[in-house]
Amino acid sequence: MSPLPSTIPALVRTRVRAAVRRPARLTAEETAGRALVLRLVSLLLQYPDAELVAARRELSTVVEALPATPAAGHLARFTDSFAAQETEALERHYVEMFDLRRRSSLHLTYYLHGDTRRRGMALLTLNQRYRAAGWDIDGGELPDHLPVVLEFAALAGPGSGEAPLRQHRRGLDLIHRALTDADSPYRHVLAALLSLLPPATEADRAAVARLAAEGPPNEEVGLDPYGTYGDGEFAPPGTFVPPTAAPPTRVPPSTPMEGKR
Repeated sequence: MSPLPSTIPALVRTRVRAAVRRPARLTAEETAGRALVLRLVSLLLQYPDAELVAARRELSTVVEALPATPAAGHLARFTDSFAAQETEALERHYVEMFDLRRRSSLHLTYYLHGDTRRRGMALLTLNQRYRAAGWDIDGGELPDHLPVVLEFAALAGPGSGEAPLRQHRRGLDLIHRALTDADSPYRHVLAALLSLLPPATEADRAAVARLAAEGPPNEEVGLDPYGTYGDGEFAPPGTFVPPTAAPPTRVPPSTPMEGKR
C-alpha cells in the first residue's frame, strides 16, 4: 500500500491507519479455532507435570489436526520437541526458562510496571476485568500469569478477552526474544501466540529493545525484593529471595555501678 499523502489531516490519517490495522470480523468457526489455539498455548506454557507429560501424544494429535496457519506450524514444531524429551529434562528446562530468568518470566505486568507500586494496581485491575466478565480465578496464580491471561482470552473472545494480550504485546515480544536467544523450544509457543496479535509497530520494536537493555521500571521501596540472582539476572516476580542478614548489634559490656550498696 502506498503511503498516505501528507496533505491529509493527521486525525484522518490516524483513523485510516487504525481501520487498516483492524482485523476482519471472524466467523463463529474462526472464533472457535482461535480459542482452541489460545487454550493450547495456555496449556503448553504450564509446568510439565505428570499429567501434561502423559498427554503429549494427544496434544500432538490435536495440533496436527489444526487448519494450516502460522500458529499451527509453530505449535507443531514445539510439540515435536516436547514429545522427544525426557520428563526430568522438560521440568528442568521449564524452571530455568520461566522461574529463574526475569526476561522470560510469565508475569506480564512485570514488564510494563516492574518493581513499582503501579504493578499492584495493574494486578487488581486485571482481576476486576475477570470478575466483571463472570470469571473468577482460583487463586493458584497471579492474574497476570500468561497461561491465566490466555485462558481468559479463549473464554471471553477476540475483543475484550484478548485486550490484555494486546496491552502487553511488548512484554510478550521480550519473552519471545529471550527464549529465542536461549534457543528454547518454548520460543515456538510464543511465536504461535504473537502470530494471532496485530503486527508490532516500529514504536513497539524500539520499546522492546529498550526494555531488553534497561529492564522494566524500578522503584526503591526498601529492600530489593528480588535480589541478585545469577550472572546479570534477577529473581522474577513471585520468587522469594531472603534478605541479607544484618550484622550483629554490638552491645558494650556492662560495668558494675559505682557506689552500689
